[in-house]
Amino acid sequence: MKFFKKNENSQSKATQKLPMTGRMKKNFCRYCVAVLAVTMMFGTSVTAFAANDPIAVVNNLSNFIFGLIKAVGMIMLGFGIVQVGLSLKSHDPSQRANGFLTLAGGVVITFAKEILTLITG
Repeated sequence: MKFFKKNENSQSKATQKLPMTGRMKKNFCRYCVAVLAVTMMFGTSVTAFAANDPIAVVNNLSNFIFGLIKAVGMIMLGFGIVQVGLSLKSHDPSQRANGFLTLAGGVVITFAKEILTLITG
């Protein structure tokens, strides 16, 4: 049972371009430019709603950035716990030290905002 028909002379067949007149090329170029212009117009126009209080905007951005930092710290904290657990299983002291350092770094990064507010008062 053959699903595909193979041509013995498939290498001798050459591809040919479709015929296109100069007017068609010009109109095709105009169409491409129009599509690109509409795409750029709708893709780059973003409505920005300004807040009344600029300090609130800065505080919102600060909370967002510290939220991202806290998420990275939690990931490092979890990775440090896994490293310490694996080092206890394999009795590897260098991996245990790296695990505790990663754990401590994760704790510091997770609570970075609280540490900064304690320092600055």
